[in-house]
Amino acid sequence: MGDKIPTVEEKAGEEAVRYRMLYDTNGRVYTRKISGFFQKIRRYTGLPLIVGFLLMPWFVIDGRPAMLFDLPARKFHILWMTFWPQDGMLLAWLLIIAAFALFTVTVLVGRVWCGFTCPQTVWTLMFIWAEHFCEGDRNKMMKLDKQAWNTEKIMRKSGKHFLWLLIAFITGLTFVGYFTPIRELILGFWPSMDATGFVTFDIHPAAAFWTLFFAFMTYLNAGWMREQVCKYMCPYARFQSVMYDTDTLAVHYDAARGETRGPRKPKDDYKAEGKGDCIDCSWCVQVCPVDIDIREGLQYECINCGLCIDACDQVMDKMDYDRGLIRFTSEDQLENGATHFLRPRLFGYIFAVIAMMSAFVYVVGTRQPVSVDVIRDRGARMYRITNEFVQNVYTVKINNMDERPHSYKIAVEGDGAYKIRGYRPLELEAGEVFTVPVRVSVPKEDLKSTKSVIRFIVTASDNEGISAKEDTSFIGPNK
Repeated sequence: MGDKIPTVEEKAGEEAVRYRMLYDTNGRVYTRKISGFFQKIRRYTGLPLIVGFLLMPWFVIDGRPAMLFDLPARKFHILWMTFWPQDGMLLAWLLIIAAFALFTVTVLVGRVWCGFTCPQTVWTLMFIWAEHFCEGDRNKMMKLDKQAWNTEKIMRKSGKHFLWLLIAFITGLTFVGYFTPIRELILGFWPSMDATGFVTFDIHPAAAFWTLFFAFMTYLNAGWMREQVCKYMCPYARFQSVMYDTDTLAVHYDAARGETRGPRKPKDDYKAEGKGDCIDCSWCVQVCPVDIDIREGLQYECINCGLCIDACDQVMDKMDYDRGLIRFTSEDQLENGATHFLRPRLFGYIFAVIAMMSAFVYVVGTRQPVSVDVIRDRGARMYRITNEFVQNVYTVKINNMDERPHSYKIAVEGDGAYKIRGYRPLELEAGEVFTVPVRVSVPKEDLKSTKSVIRFIVTASDNEGISAKEDTSFIGPNK
């Protein structure tokens, strides 16, 4: 149990102290197998994500993995593009776009990200499948946990945890495979025998540690913690209420139609008894992966997975009632009969996402595989040559971010006949950073002021389309 926070409420004219738990769990959540429209969507959205996650490290482009975050070399390969630490702003930009896209979806249809595509949800779904495969459905699992330990219980429990550990290890191995070539990683875990007869593993200790660490965390989160991660660890559940409004589509229970609850037979005239459509079967609670009762109203734990809708629809079909007692709808729809999709906040989010995505695509599309930094040498004083020229000394750093070697030439532009002296083009290997001092000279009569702005232009000799520019200042004598 967690810490208790005392709250005071008025009851019968007296002050009564009620304790609210910051962390509380009712133990293991036994989920019922269910089929239906939303369960199929969960499978159809989760399966491509799992397959893509597992297969991406195996694809090869230009002799290297299609997706590889090479931290020692400070290179991040994403399909046909290679990014460097200098492109860190693009990563921050991409995360901001993803956040605004999530906000947009949440304003429109609630927490569907959590219910259908969140890795915690997808991996928990796999672990629940292994649980059902080894231990059976909800009632069988409950019966198995209550019975004494015997051969059957040991075999079923062992099989479940074996599948859990296998899925967790494959997950950890694949995740680390995005940072280390996965073929080398797998061969490193393959045991071999040295000359003395001892079994050895040809794998770097760091790679082995992180593989086992992520495998353990997957086993812990998807196998044991599950709904506790969504309730107490996920920050999204805490601030989602800021993005919800009365027109946000979410899973709702139609209390006006369902109350008063109560059991009955299919052919009973339940309305004459003052009952609603809800037969109080609790199927909506039994299928809920976060163990809540949607009939108590909208709750922050709800991940909008729609399983309670599938369960309720099946019960309504058996009772020959209309479907939709639990459905995706809005508060306005339940109270006023209409949902307003045209609202300023939603359009504001959509406009922001489109604008940021357009700018991001443009920047990435026009990104050059070379960068240049220019620093004027402040320690070297300017001087005249044959009483006609003034020169400044600069340190130029060229970063070849392409996957092929290039020879780069340097030019300089400005309001005058500026020329580069002391530089001869050299070939830079792929990923090489080259620093060189250069001198820039200009006729004295071309200087219009003490401080002028000039531009360095670095261009690949074999490809004029690969170039970078950097502005700096040129200091001359006082007029």
